[in-house]
Amino acid sequence: MAETSAFKAEPPEGIDPIGASSEGASLYELIREDIIEGRLAANERLVVTDLARRHGTSTNPVREALQLLRGEGFVTFVANRGARVRPIDQDFVRDIYEIGVLIEPALTRWFVNMATGEDIAELERLQGLIEENNFADIVRHSELDTAFHTVMYQRHYNRHAAELWWKHREVLRAVSRRFSFTLARRAAIMREHRELIAHVKAGNADEAADLISRHVEGSGRHVLEQMRARNAARAG
Repeated sequence: MAETSAFKAEPPEGIDPIGASSEGASLYELIREDIIEGRLAANERLVVTDLARRHGTSTNPVREALQLLRGEGFVTFVANRGARVRPIDQDFVRDIYEIGVLIEPALTRWFVNMATGEDIAELERLQGLIEENNFADIVRHSELDTAFHTVMYQRHYNRHAAELWWKHREVLRAVSRRFSFTLARRAAIMREHRELIAHVKAGNADEAADLISRHVEGSGRHVLEQMRARNAARAG
């Protein structure tokens, strides 16, 4: 099995994972992490010159990073007031995963009708690695799980839908890193992946689409429940 550092999920072909210069991409990662971890507070004003000074760079890469974060919903821009941190709250997570519930069944239905033997073999290979890892390395699980779903969506003719899926997937992956998987969620992921492979093999497009809808909703609800638990612990 490859080391975690050697395996990284890639976006569907033709989709730029970030779409920025190397310096802008690096700042994007740093600022996004500060937002997710609360080092940049909800509704905090993001001053370009201050961020450039903090990170030892010029203002252009900062502006580039803020535009990327705006596209993902982490940053909002208000006329004459500049950029501010969007609260990473339950509404934010709910909105993201509900979009997935809407678009992923359509992507999955198309995939089942177009899947090849090579596609099924790759799904089984990745699922084998997921089961071998068995959540021991959460980062590796995230990369393998993303690669598993990318197999199904990477050739879809609607590149806008595939790109939207990828961007929202990356947002949820970033947010969910703060939380661990419950035993129930771990079992559900393993079971649903195996059921999905079986539906693909059998050509059951509608059943696969229904399953992926439940799968995505389950993932989103799991993150929401973890957020509620953390907020209750902090309040108590």
